[in-house]
Amino acid sequence: MIALLAGLSIVGLGSQSATPPERTHSLSGTFRSIPAFPSKVLGNQRDLMVYLPPQYESEPRRRFSVLYLHDGQNVFDGFTSYLPNREWRADEAAEMLIRANLIEPIIMVAIPNMGAERADEFLPTRRKMGSNEMGGKADLYAQMLATEIKPHIDREFRTKPDRRNTAVGGSSFGGIVTLHIGLTHPQVFGKLLVVSPSVWWDDRVMLKRVKAFVGPKPKVWIDMGTQEGPGGVADGKALFEAFVAQGFKTPGDVTYVVQQGAAHNEDAWAARMPSMLTYLFGRR
Repeated sequence: MIALLAGLSIVGLGSQSATPPERTHSLSGTFRSIPAFPSKVLGNQRDLMVYLPPQYESEPRRRFSVLYLHDGQNVFDGFTSYLPNREWRADEAAEMLIRANLIEPIIMVAIPNMGAERADEFLPTRRKMGSNEMGGKADLYAQMLATEIKPHIDREFRTKPDRRNTAVGGSSFGGIVTLHIGLTHPQVFGKLLVVSPSVWWDDRVMLKRVKAFVGPKPKVWIDMGTQEGPGGVADGKALFEAFVAQGFKTPGDVTYVVQQGAAHNEDAWAARMPSMLTYLFGRR
């Protein structure tokens, strides 16, 4: 099933000002920070931010599903986001849906990118783009998530560690590394948010990888806005159809959502966030 989302509230860019807007914090809910988390695999460290659902403190014996999100500085807080005050509002969406009993209570872990190293870590192949080479470290990034970050979260928090209750998501290049993680570690990550993926990368290499995939099927959300550039919607549809050709049923195993008028930015992803969480964690 290809779903079409229309009428979502999307905040526009507005008029450009010579003075950047003042950054403000926009966290909603309960958080724990993990500063300077070290990765031996990648040889760097980054600050993790963990969102805990309202039930985490009130139900001390309960365990929770986990969603890992890339580009973590853009996920929860307008103060840390790449564009000031423009973020995914993942915490607001989760708080609303959990309190309304529309999704199960979940833990979310925001993993920030490493700035100049982002493309290297998120792209599975190394290619020249303009005058620069980029990519090639997605295997290492996936290994960091599967063997360093996830085990740490499972030790420190009351998680449901099995694949069925472990999700990962990201947008743009983050959508590509989400795909890569899901295809290379399907025994660990059973749910994928593939948001506005850069399917075009390296002659659409990820389409070929989906067509060659063998393993336990993850539950996959794919989306794209109609204003994300030439070929974006068609690329998203091609990715969706590659999963269907592999025997993924729709909408239970895979769905493709097209949002009318949506651009490639945090405002659009924030508008779709409630639908993403409902698809992966909605109560039956």
